[in-house]
Amino acid sequence: MGIMIPAWVDGELTPVDKLEAHERGLKHKAVSVFVVRGMDILMQRRAMGKYHTPGLWANTCCTHPDWDEVSSACAVRRLREELGVSGLFPEFRHRLEYHADVGNNMVENEVVDVFLAHARGPVEMHPNPDEVMDTRWIDYHDLQAEVKRHPERFTPWLKIYLHNHADTIFGPDLIISAKT
Repeated sequence: MGIMIPAWVDGELTPVDKLEAHERGLKHKAVSVFVVRGMDILMQRRAMGKYHTPGLWANTCCTHPDWDEVSSACAVRRLREELGVSGLFPEFRHRLEYHADVGNNMVENEVVDVFLAHARGPVEMHPNPDEVMDTRWIDYHDLQAEVKRHPERFTPWLKIYLHNHADTIFGPDLIISAKT
């Protein structure tokens, strides 16, 4: 049995194997984090060994909480596990739901708590190569433009976040600044 995540089966939240949840398209809990520094967003490119969406660019980190884990603690844990980042305190921004085909006959059907963490200076990173093959900082406006030009380079959820939820995730200051 693999990693167990909180998923809804017959209307009841229950522990389900993570791979099974994706293969069956079960609605399940998730956490996504964006680290920002001014107008720049820290992005990660998913490792080639990931069972879905390998090699695609995504937000700073994302995961599924453990069965009894609070989503804010999960956000801090995954920053550390995926990127080796500590000392940031993600702020809850939005709970959203999305449904997306992620390839290999798998579906993300997620109820996601999205967090935003503000970096005030350099961010020391030690990416886990099993999770992350590359990182980069990119200006919010440049990211929006690149996603429009080359959507095939990005995960489905990142495109959904930027297209449908950017104002709620990033707030008016970042969005207004990016548009001017």
